[in-house]
Amino acid sequence: MTESFRRSGEYEYPQGDGQAPSAYRQQHASTPVNPEWPPPPAYAPGYADASGTAPAPAAPPAPAAAPAPAGKKRTAKGPAALLAAVAIAAAAVGGGTAFAFQELTGKDTVASSSTSTNVVPASQRGSVAAIAKAVSPSVVEITATLSNGTSTGSGVIISSGGEVVTNNHVIAGATSIKARTSDGSSYTAQVVGTDSSKDLALVELQGASGLKAAALGDSSGVTVGDQVVAIGSPEGLTGTVTSGIVSALNRDVTVSTDENQGQGQGGDGQWPFQFGGRQFNGDTGSSTTTYKAIQTDASLNPGNSGGALIDSAGNVIGINSAMYSAAASSDSSNAGSVGLGFAIPVNTVKSDLAKLRSGSQS
Repeated sequence: MTESFRRSGEYEYPQGDGQAPSAYRQQHASTPVNPEWPPPPAYAPGYADASGTAPAPAAPPAPAAAPAPAGKKRTAKGPAALLAAVAIAAAAVGGGTAFAFQELTGKDTVASSSTSTNVVPASQRGSVAAIAKAVSPSVVEITATLSNGTSTGSGVIISSGGEVVTNNHVIAGATSIKARTSDGSSYTAQVVGTDSSKDLALVELQGASGLKAAALGDSSGVTVGDQVVAIGSPEGLTGTVTSGIVSALNRDVTVSTDENQGQGQGGDGQWPFQFGGRQFNGDTGSSTTTYKAIQTDASLNPGNSGGALIDSAGNVIGINSAMYSAAASSDSSNAGSVGLGFAIPVNTVKSDLAKLRSGSQS
């Protein structure tokens, strides 16, 4: 598929620097004062005598003034109440619902939405540079140590505490796993759950906190021709960004479910898969599963497996999983993108999260 494989003792590729996340602030207009509102009472808000009834205002010096008619008691609204109302409104509009809830409650939540959000400012929607700057901190390089060498793939951070979604074939058969973020920080990763039937896995970065989670979008709204950006670590080149379009939908991609046919097996480091009745990058074996994939012409190369496929607003719409290689040899050094890549739709990922988090190993 799209992870790169290096035999033990081979040199490492230089690592690229990550990009710092951009900030996006929503502005709210203040509410004008209504000239029809009554003037404030003559006594301090909240003051009451022992009976619990607010005293009547002192009588003015003018003679024989008629008492004011009794009216409905109005609840005073101070600055604290106004600020709370603004905070609630900010959390309920725009693209920040999940993030705002996480910040207000302190919970480690996944930043997901059933609708498109604006991870990048609306004025920069579709800008590859803006998308890369916003999402690169949410994509990690994954290095799996195998019995016969090492292999490199990618992963997508889905919670600030270090949950990372990747392909099952990226970590299958690994004796140890390391992850590196875009700022160069390195973590040991532990497998939480796997689902070989969907080629998905969830790993957790040990001791991680405050990471930037990617916004998981809605792949049901993806259409052919939509602009997309892919971010991953092809051949160990961390944070590599490519762009293209969605070239087709619902492609049947068949992958192996054999636990022994992970990285470095049956294809010298490339994950074998079938498409259109043909086998690519090795033999898939007798135990297989088929999923519906998003097809893209964004360049994918060995090492992109598990990385993010992102829409023009900065939402992750797929997990890159396979690439077609025209090379006659299955050696990853001869492989390259010819504009036929495949990604697992993000809605499949979201529906599988509960199973992965439960620790299921399948």
